[in-house]
Amino acid sequence: MNQWEWNLLEDKTPAEPLTINGVAVKTGDRVRLCPKPGGDILDIALRGQVAIIESIEEDYEGTQHVCVVLEDDPGRDLGMMRQPGHRFFFTPSEVEPIEQAEQTPDESTVDTKALKPRILIAGIGNIFLGDDGFGVEVVRRLASRAQPAEVRVVDFGIRGLDLAYALQDGYETTVLIDAFPHGQAPGTVSIVDPDAQEIAAGRESFVDAHNMNPLTVLRMVSEMNGPLKRVVLVGCEPATLGGDEGFMGLSEPVEAAVEQATNATEALIERLLKSEPI
Repeated sequence: MNQWEWNLLEDKTPAEPLTINGVAVKTGDRVRLCPKPGGDILDIALRGQVAIIESIEEDYEGTQHVCVVLEDDPGRDLGMMRQPGHRFFFTPSEVEPIEQAEQTPDESTVDTKALKPRILIAGIGNIFLGDDGFGVEVVRRLASRAQPAEVRVVDFGIRGLDLAYALQDGYETTVLIDAFPHGQAPGTVSIVDPDAQEIAAGRESFVDAHNMNPLTVLRMVSEMNGPLKRVVLVGCEPATLGGDEGFMGLSEPVEAAVEQATNATEALIERLLKSEPI
């Protein structure tokens, strides 16, 4: 069912509360997304993401659906306002409730200063353009692993404006993970530590342009008077960016480099948190 069809249901009474796996869930609860194999490719791309229930809907056939917004989506307020592009619909069997104990940590054991993220890990890329989906796959793996509270991992895909707004949240370091064409053998992983102000000033040596150009996003942040601080790139030399027709899936050398890049990013995070040189 598409967004237009769902708009026809807006006046229906929300169908809640809903019980999933023996747990009662309602609007505002957090869930983990586990779409079924063989479903919509965009839904499958969200596997493992944490989301917030915006509403529980029932279609005209009596089937219930869970409408969610991604917790790490910088534009999630737009989703809460029922704007298209930031709301996703799943069946109850495709979401997994996050237990209350996990949702609400004991405040007496939490260092509130440490909860404010200092490092943004931003995956960039278009999964429909071959190896351009490298950054998306790396952040998916990082998101599935436990990360320090000072670190925020987000798959921005091709949402350049959302990334520009996120970069204004005052992170000490932003780590961009992306395909990085720079004349090396396909699958070569590189860590580049350019000067953020040089990037904003327009020096073209940082990264080649493709579907969402990080260079353009960083300049946009500068023009918006955002606090553009340290920017680090974890890049991988692509074998192909999909050609004129495009296609899904990483090439063999880039697929093999995903785990290396994931481990390299985690090592980079550790050094950044310790203020060690990279």
